[in-house]
Amino acid sequence: MLYEIGQQIKLARKERKMSQADLATMLGMSRTTISQIENGSVQDIGVRKIIRILEILGLELRIRPAGRPPTLDELREEEDR
Repeated sequence: MLYEIGQQIKLARKERKMSQADLATMLGMSRTTISQIENGSVQDIGVRKIIRILEILGLELRIRPAGRPPTLDELREEEDR
């Protein structure tokens, strides 16, 4: 799951033509931490930091039951990306 979140962060960052260093500076983090988040290899990251990254990139975190098929709206959002 962290890998998937990281990939979405990476995609949104690149769409905004932001470097990892740019994002790190805005967040007061290191570029290495941003890289680890994007690759799903970060050892310890708080949910508040993830939420802050998502806010900066115009993303939101959604929670749904595991194994539940995606809704029609979720499928449409995937198509729009």
